[in-house]
Amino acid sequence: MIPAIEKDSLENIKIFQEQKLAELLSYISQNSPFYKRLFAGRNIDLSQIKTLEDLQHLPVTTKEDLQQFNDDFLCVPQHKIIDYASTSGTLGDPVTFGLTDSDLDRLAYNEAISFACAGIAEGDVVQLMTTIDRKFMAGLAYFLGLRKLKVGVIRVGAGIPELQWDSILKYKPSYLITVPSFLLKLIEYAEAHGIDYNHSSIKGAICIGESLRNQDFSMNTLSKKITEKWNIQLFSTYASTEMSTAFTECEHGIGGHHHPELIITEVLDENNNPVKEGEAGELTFTTLGIEAMPLLRFKTGDIVQLHTSPCACGRNTLRVGPVIGRKKQMIKYKGTTLYPPAMNDVLSDFDAIENHIIEISTNDLGTDEILIKIAAKNQSPELLSQIKDHFRAKLRVTPKIEFASKETLNPLVFNPMSRKPIRFFDYRKTNL
Repeated sequence: MIPAIEKDSLENIKIFQEQKLAELLSYISQNSPFYKRLFAGRNIDLSQIKTLEDLQHLPVTTKEDLQQFNDDFLCVPQHKIIDYASTSGTLGDPVTFGLTDSDLDRLAYNEAISFACAGIAEGDVVQLMTTIDRKFMAGLAYFLGLRKLKVGVIRVGAGIPELQWDSILKYKPSYLITVPSFLLKLIEYAEAHGIDYNHSSIKGAICIGESLRNQDFSMNTLSKKITEKWNIQLFSTYASTEMSTAFTECEHGIGGHHHPELIITEVLDENNNPVKEGEAGELTFTTLGIEAMPLLRFKTGDIVQLHTSPCACGRNTLRVGPVIGRKKQMIKYKGTTLYPPAMNDVLSDFDAIENHIIEISTNDLGTDEILIKIAAKNQSPELLSQIKDHFRAKLRVTPKIEFASKETLNPLVFNPMSRKPIRFFDYRKTNL
């Protein structure tokens, strides 16, 4: 199930996207209070925007814009809203997104072609190990996409390894949709209860919320830990509520494939200019085909690299590499630029570490200070020394590290009000 446009030539893909861009600009200039005001206030002549390169002449949209003017982005009357979703609020106040009936169809299409990219097909059964409530768009999107693919869905929800295994053994799903670190808990439970997980029905897992790969697409520590024990294929997928679109890996695992019929992507530098090919920058997107709340040049805050080399799967679309980090979470420490994912990866190398959080603050000199709190099975000076040495070897710097109890860290990491584990706490006086 590869849409024809994704196998077309790069030239035709560009022409197609430029036609869709013209439709979008016409639509939001007539229907979006926010963009109507923006275009008028800056005297923008949309007739001059004809190519993808011309996007550079238009202003970007930020998360702060969405938070401050949330309702002004709505392009339809309220009675047309069928579903209300909200962002997770990881980097600020949550933002509400309304979806029309047409938007829900688009969402289903997006997930159907994304799951098909990972090899899921009619006849498969998939265990959904994420929440579908709490205005969580992704859980609903997964269900709608699998339904469109005519795939069986087991809506177990998040957590509880015993319940997950009861369902796996009873219904025999072929794929799981889950946060990858939870797969380690499934393995641990299976080993403790004599479940032969390598002879279960599971062939693969679509992994959300955490990275599986290094920047060169080699497996990172987390994915190695999983696959060294459990012989299943892992697929990474990257998405956000704002984009209503996913970038999902195919079987070749070299980045999440772009769907040109759904989204225009840019990678921008600090001055909102496109980075050179192969360089990392902030992923910025323009949504296509959204009726209720389309977005123009929306800056995600995620630092990524785009890849354009051919993929053996037959798609000619660009691919988004693993997220390097979030712009607002960038840390300058002893002359080195760090992002939390890199520190998480270092800590993943230690089986003794049961949980951790990363706290960033501003010291008396006005520079960033890092404190990592660790819950470990065997707390010892030797373990602390090994962790510090590993940081020095991998990242060239050693942050301050101290032990804490699981009882202290678990409520912080697994906050019941959050959909995702929270490990990063930013107490800096002025966030970047």
